[in-house]
Amino acid sequence: MTHRAGFVNIIGNPNVGKSTLMNALVGERLSIITSKAQTTRHRIMGIVNGDDFQIVYSDTPGVLSPNYKLQESMMKFVTGALKDADVLLYVTDTVEQIDKHADFLEKVRLSAIPTIVAINKIDLTTPARLEQLVERVQQLLPEATVAPVSAKEHFNIGGLFDLIQSKLPEGPAYYPKDALTDKTLRFFASEIIREKIFLNYEKELPYSVEIVIDEYREEATIDRIAATIYVARDSQKGIIIGHQGKMLKRVGTQAREELEAFLQKKVFLQLHVKVNPDWRNNDRALRQFGYNIE
Repeated sequence: MTHRAGFVNIIGNPNVGKSTLMNALVGERLSIITSKAQTTRHRIMGIVNGDDFQIVYSDTPGVLSPNYKLQESMMKFVTGALKDADVLLYVTDTVEQIDKHADFLEKVRLSAIPTIVAINKIDLTTPARLEQLVERVQQLLPEATVAPVSAKEHFNIGGLFDLIQSKLPEGPAYYPKDALTDKTLRFFASEIIREKIFLNYEKELPYSVEIVIDEYREEATIDRIAATIYVARDSQKGIIIGHQGKMLKRVGTQAREELEAFLQKKVFLQLHVKVNPDWRNNDRALRQFGYNIE
């Protein structure tokens, strides 16, 4: 039996549904999802195994023009994805202007990596408009294969999965067949907490927040987690906590419930809030939070 295995790196502009699409392809909720752009900050791996294949997906941050060092680090995950992919899955949608980062699109075209362009959110457009979008994609990336999908409605996910599998190179598996991701439980706990902050606070505040898991203790019937929410300014600390601690309690309850569903066991979650001034431009803080700034 021929075995296929490879790295499928998911790239594209912010807010086109990359994380939703990866979760649909993997069948697990690995990447956090909100309606806000730039939710994903790291490169998150999800592994799908079959008897004769292994697909190693990587979800990446959206393409952007960096305004501070955190965003520079995020873009390193994106440019790195152009170098180590066996297949590129470029995600656009029926709303965005696909060539708004034309220089990056040109890098994709010149990469010589087999590329699939997933046009997401087709439930929000018409057949005529979709046909125009397909023609535009084929003009910009003539060597790419185009796949219209709706990640949210789960339309054509099976077809896209089969297309990806057909483009994988022959070879042995890179990871054990029971592996799902390269990330730790600590990482997923921090991401779930950060997602609840994106969902509960407005404007710039969620972008100024980082989560550190101070303690993660696994017991037979319960996981005990202590986490610190770091903000960039003193004024943000009060907003996160809220009047009489109500906002922080809401975030903690939502995160705990999500973690219990994810882990399939009880969770005791303790949250603290601290100020790390202007951490998004601080080399030492970025290293502490796990970002590559070299």
